[in-house]
Amino acid sequence: MTADPNSNSKWSRYGPVLQFLAKAVAIYGAWYVLYDLWLLPDGRLDAWVSKTVVHAAQMVLSGVGVEAVANGRSIELAQASGIRVVDGCNGLATIGLFAGFVLAFPGSTRRRLLFLPLGVGVIYLANVARVSLLAGLQVHWPPAFEFVHSLGAPAFFHLIVFGLWVLWANYGGAPHGSASDSGSNVATESTPAVADA
Repeated sequence: MTADPNSNSKWSRYGPVLQFLAKAVAIYGAWYVLYDLWLLPDGRLDAWVSKTVVHAAQMVLSGVGVEAVANGRSIELAQASGIRVVDGCNGLATIGLFAGFVLAFPGSTRRRLLFLPLGVGVIYLANVARVSLLAGLQVHWPPAFEFVHSLGAPAFFHLIVFGLWVLWANYGGAPHGSASDSGSNVATESTPAVADA
């Protein structure tokens, strides 16, 4: 029995993808153990994040003229029932998954150290905006609350996270100049193929 000389080349092109998937699964597993089995039952980190989101949302609401009071994990509204930020809605789990993607995807350590706090800040601010919007809907358009809470706000929030992932994949992971260099090589190599077609 002889080995196929092309078998290594067939699988070698999948090496970076398989390496990324292996890293992503390992990081997700570590995040699951850390968050779901330790941080979430402990509750202190989730409570702190929820309270800071509520406080920031209360400041946003007060800034736009909505009477709101931050009370622990709840925003109490003068004209409506208010909302409560529970563990699944404070953005912490999404921040962990975002950080895992950035850590698993190729890139320099220096860029990761710069991009991770930026991404966490954007996700946090997006969550503050989401909570502020939901509280504002309680006051100004209550019938829309359930629709926006269940479909609109999560889609907006996840679109922002997806945008951060795309930003990292396109700009954060590649060294300066390498994207343009490889792009010019691809264009040069594909030009004859286009002419032949």
